[in-house]
Amino acid sequence: MPSKENVGGNFIEVKDGRSNFLPSERWRIMKNILMISFAFMVHFTAFMGASNLQSSVNADKSLGTFTLASIYGSLILSNIFLPVLMISWLGCKWTISLTFISYMPFIAAQFYPKFFTMIPAGLAVGLGGGPLWCAKCTYLTVVSEAYASVSELSADVLVTRFFGLFFMFYQMAQVWGNLISSAVLSYGLDATPVNNTINSTLVAEICGANFCAAQTDEENPNLKPPPAERIQLISGIYLGCMVFAILVVAFGVDSLTRYDRGRSGSTTGKSGLKLLAVTLKLLKEKRQLLILPITLFIGAEQAFLFADFNAAFVSCAWGISNIGYVMICYGVANAIAAISTGSVVKLTGRTPVMVFAFILHVAIIVALLLWKPTPEQGIIFFMMSGLWGVCDAIWLVQVNALSGILFPGKEEAAYSNFRLWEATGSVLAYAYSPYLCTNIKLYILLAILCIGVTGYVIIIRKGRASRTITDERKNFELVATREASS
Repeated sequence: MPSKENVGGNFIEVKDGRSNFLPSERWRIMKNILMISFAFMVHFTAFMGASNLQSSVNADKSLGTFTLASIYGSLILSNIFLPVLMISWLGCKWTISLTFISYMPFIAAQFYPKFFTMIPAGLAVGLGGGPLWCAKCTYLTVVSEAYASVSELSADVLVTRFFGLFFMFYQMAQVWGNLISSAVLSYGLDATPVNNTINSTLVAEICGANFCAAQTDEENPNLKPPPAERIQLISGIYLGCMVFAILVVAFGVDSLTRYDRGRSGSTTGKSGLKLLAVTLKLLKEKRQLLILPITLFIGAEQAFLFADFNAAFVSCAWGISNIGYVMICYGVANAIAAISTGSVVKLTGRTPVMVFAFILHVAIIVALLLWKPTPEQGIIFFMMSGLWGVCDAIWLVQVNALSGILFPGKEEAAYSNFRLWEATGSVLAYAYSPYLCTNIKLYILLAILCIGVTGYVIIIRKGRASRTITDERKNFELVATREASS
């Protein structure tokens, strides 16, 4: 007969000597997911807000763009060497808390933006980013399996829902971060904005797909950086956000040891070198190779939006102070699409959603190639960023979920590879950004997207994107509260 025991103030069911969660544990799991999602939102409110301004505010000698390239360059090395090691040593909770700190020098460097301050700060962000995102993905995947053990839903459905919930919060960071920057930068501006002093015909000729990084603020006063004291005020607010996010995770999230006892994972019982080998070994998997191009595209399309779209379209044609407002539209659309895509996939399956994202993204790229932006076309700036946000949300949620589904029990290595190749796509896009005109960058994006979707189609045709679902529920032991809160 099943019995109940009190473990650290929590009642668990004991049957045949094994401890399982009670149904009430679902609320605690949801609390942990919401706390992590909220902390990421607050943290990336600061990072996204600052990143979106880099290609315009620190445009001199492409300092901002090279800083973003350094972030994703170090993120490549970070994803190879650090995630599984840090998670095995610290656990997911403390990995998240400590790697949040590595982002703070990037914000602090905005007080004195020079190559010798910005580049090292960017490298620090990249080194922390690999373990941070791998820990987050691992945490969500493991708790989704724990939740499935006390619910009627499968882990496959839950992991997509939880990723969708997380990315809804995460993309709302675009709203708050850009609202802060736009409010500070636009406060006290003259009623007649600077972009109205420029001939619209000239703007249409030099902005958009025709934009090249060699243009200066003498040619186009829309590109003139804002006063330094305003950037410093924004940076001070952002630093406060990051400190608050660290405290939320440290005091509001349970350790993953509460849910992964009795569960085998890709890092269980392995030494540091063996853990590294797991990540690298996964690159030999054909399934991993097939999803690499679409992962590369995710990194490249994000880099294009944050650097090239903001500089070539928004700043050039409409003014730097409007970047934040346009990115708010992106963030809202991204958040809504992220939380909606899980429900849509439940009704239609993953493939129709991916096909929709492919068609829509191709249409946006073609439209950007043909569009001649002018200051009077504000609605189009918002429409382009919003639709781009819908596509990005679908790619993020579905490819993240697919990585966990394709490699059960190897989540740490799978998500480490996801971040590795996403970062590779970003660093390549940031690296060639100062040297190519916008139309060439759009053609490159289109080519990568087509190759990536081809790889996804091959996976689907070979039947490798679905995991066999059985009625058997995994056993997750509940450990003492003392251990769970460590």
